[in-house]
Amino acid sequence: MKLTNNISLFFIALIFVSSCTQKSENENSFNADDMIIRISEIEIDSNYLEEYISILKEESEASVRLEPGVISIYPMFQKENPTEIRILEIYRNKDAYESHLQTPHFKHYKTTTLAMVKSLKLIDMEAIDEESMPEIFEKLAKNE
Repeated sequence: MKLTNNISLFFIALIFVSSCTQKSENENSFNADDMIIRISEIEIDSNYLEEYISILKEESEASVRLEPGVISIYPMFQKENPTEIRILEIYRNKDAYESHLQTPHFKHYKTTTLAMVKSLKLIDMEAIDEESMPEIFEKLAKNE
């Protein structure tokens, strides 16, 4: 469980840095204090796993592509237990989050997967060291 949390925190940092890097390129910068950062812990009924993953992939892709306030909807699963899904969610602010909940792609995801979900826990998070996070993406860009 601790390893899963550490991996989740790493992805939070990684995605946050991406948003910070894009901030300098985009006049519509944001305040990190306004961001909503969340990890969704979802357990899926194994009978529906493939179908759930397909629907989740569509939803996450559409959210990031279509919604300017969605910085990350990054789904992943535990290697040893693929029915244990984790989603790193980062929204520019509360308005972006509330807008996301009203989109057709999110509503489709929520209604079609409801019976597939055995449990759902939403964990609100805070960034720890946002000042040094851009270094991660600078290193990634240099290694490309």
